[in-house]
Amino acid sequence: MRVARSLLYVALLPLFAGCQLFASAPSQPSTAGMTRMQGVLMGDNGKLLFQPCGEQRHYAVTDVGQTGVLQEAAGIVGKSGQVYADVRGRFEASKSKGMDGTIDLHQFYRLERSAASCNDPNFKLLTLRAAGTEPSKWELRASGKGLELSRADQPPLAVPFVEETLPDGRLSLSTEANGLHVELWVAPQRCVEPTTGSVQQMTAELRVNDQPYRGCAYFGGARND
Repeated sequence: MRVARSLLYVALLPLFAGCQLFASAPSQPSTAGMTRMQGVLMGDNGKLLFQPCGEQRHYAVTDVGQTGVLQEAAGIVGKSGQVYADVRGRFEASKSKGMDGTIDLHQFYRLERSAASCNDPNFKLLTLRAAGTEPSKWELRASGKGLELSRADQPPLAVPFVEETLPDGRLSLSTEANGLHVELWVAPQRCVEPTTGSVQQMTAELRVNDQPYRGCAYFGGARND
């Protein structure tokens, strides 16, 4: 099976014509029977395929959640013709038309030009990762071991934290340590990381005392929101 066709070719098809990117549904669908999985997206003979990390299986993708994944992937695809994708949906086994199965895709967490994220050993340990470059480079990683904050020209900070779930899918992480008050606010809204072009599921605002930092965020593999 040939799977090297460019996603840019697939994007020209009228399959998703008229769909709005990240169109909001009137109510959240049940997540029963859905699986979160990481892999790569690619185009083949007019179809969008998903190949899980480290596997040879290929699933034909149907964007039932109207996530706009086809257009988003086509916008960042590189010379490899593949895009790393962290997605959630209903996977069905099938041998029809040369496919190993199908996925009714309901959500994507992150899309990246490079498939190198398939080899990230820390991904499954994270509950949330946020990062940005405004006003300077920063990164926050949250896991069961605590919160790790890195900022340009500042020593790294590793401390416990408190998480609060807010309405409309928003989330807050906060901590007090070494004379610093740290708060991270994330909201479910499309966000593009400027340095990599990665499309992520949430916007992020970090505040360290009164200093604001802005960036993007996504849930790690230890979480299935």
